[in-house]
Amino acid sequence: MTGTSQNLTHFDNAGQAHMVDIGAKNPSFRMAIATGRITMSRATYESITAGSSAKGDVLGIARIAAIQATKRTAELIPLCHPVALSHVAVEFILHPTQPAVECRVNAQCTGSTGVEMEALTGVQIGLLTIYDMCKAIDRAMTIEDVRLLEKRGGKSGAFVANP
Repeated sequence: MTGTSQNLTHFDNAGQAHMVDIGAKNPSFRMAIATGRITMSRATYESITAGSSAKGDVLGIARIAAIQATKRTAELIPLCHPVALSHVAVEFILHPTQPAVECRVNAQCTGSTGVEMEALTGVQIGLLTIYDMCKAIDRAMTIEDVRLLEKRGGKSGAFVANP
C-alpha cells in the first residue's frame, strides 16, 4: 500500500476511517468524465449492434443502469458523500475491430464535493449490465481500462488524463 494515513483523506490522524468533512467547502460546479470498455466475441458484438439479443436493447438498458448507478454511488461506496447530481450523460462507443463497447459517463453537480466516484460507478455498472445481458452468448467478456478521463471544479482544480 502506498502512502500513509496523513495523506489519505479518508483516515484521521489515528488511522481510523472517517467521512471527510466537506461542511466548510463552498459549493461550485463539478464535472467528471469516466470511461471503460468491455471486450467480447464477434458474435456477442454483432448481437448487441444488431439489436438481436434475446434480452432486448442491451445498450439502452445499460444506459439506464449506468444513470441509476451514479445516483446510488453513496449507497455502494461507504465513505462517499451523497451528491445531488444535476446532469448525467452516458455514451456508448462501438469498436468493431476489437470488438468492444466503450462506456463513457459524464456526471455533473453544483456542490461541495466532486463527482468522480459517480462517473466511475456509472461506467462499471453500465459495463456489468452489458455483461449480464450477454453472458449466455459469451462468458469470456472482459471489462477493462476503467478510469477517470477528466475532472473539473473544486479545490484541486482540473484534471485531464493522458491519452
